[in-house]
Amino acid sequence: MRQDRESEVKRGLFRGAALHLGNAEYLRAVQAFTGELLSSDLGRGDLTSQALGLDGERGCGRVLAKACGVAAGVAEFSWLLSQGGLRVKERKRDGESIAPGDVLAEIEGKRSVLLEYERVGLNLLQRMSGIATAARGLQERLLRRNPATFVVGTRKTPWGLLDKRALHLGGVGTHRLGLWDAILIKNNHLSLLPGGEEEAVCIAVRRAWASRGSAAFVELEVRNRESALAAARTFREVRDEEYQGPAPQPCPFILMLDNLPAAEVRSIVDTLRSQDLLEYVLIESSGNISDANFEAYADCGADAISIGALTHSVRALDLSLALA
Repeated sequence: MRQDRESEVKRGLFRGAALHLGNAEYLRAVQAFTGELLSSDLGRGDLTSQALGLDGERGCGRVLAKACGVAAGVAEFSWLLSQGGLRVKERKRDGESIAPGDVLAEIEGKRSVLLEYERVGLNLLQRMSGIATAARGLQERLLRRNPATFVVGTRKTPWGLLDKRALHLGGVGTHRLGLWDAILIKNNHLSLLPGGEEEAVCIAVRRAWASRGSAAFVELEVRNRESALAAARTFREVRDEEYQGPAPQPCPFILMLDNLPAAEVRSIVDTLRSQDLLEYVLIESSGNISDANFEAYADCGADAISIGALTHSVRALDLSLALA
């Protein structure tokens, strides 16, 4: 029996510690994304700055918070502006709480370059800080309600790994970082396997577990009780075939209960427990979870609650960049 579900949740679904500028893969993602944003914005040049004769002379600026929240993207902002020869002094670190009037960063350099980088840099900071702020708020609400359950994001990330890092800075799980990171079998995969859903989940569990390799976790999306139980039974079989007697779990196996009412999630968790299946699996609730029903899912017994809205429709944090 697994003794520590929390450690398995964090091992599988909290993948953000590697997302920093010292990681070459993450740095490439930041370079590619911000490079395209700058290129499309600047085009053949800043016509306004050229018209006003602002080239050459030096200026300075400050990024100010206009709302309470969590600073995120400060490191990326500093790196981005440094590519244009600007000097950035960070006044807040990523993950720190901020309040209206706080200075996140001070900038110095050519005024024309400051104006060229202003909007792209501020957009980056506002989006990442908005994600981190919303993420921390939800996790704090969840901890007050049920400290055994964790908020995680999804792959609905328009800004890719930058969105994932923002989730991490907000203190929630990133889930998988990309298709390469973990095995996650969804309904579209199951529809391509033989038989109905119950038969397909059994085939999928066996194939995925045998091929897991270095996957951070193996996860299966199910949409009804029968499929959930069939998947859990199959996983118990393949796990017991591979490990005779007590043995450490080589990687987490997760059941995603998708688009099910909170009461049904609770009932399935109770059934898995009564059939000695819950010790073999982690449970993730997903789909249509919002502020209106969040507390109900917090009480349903899942190990994780995944919320796509944290990244696909986040509200940017109110920040400003004042130049002088």
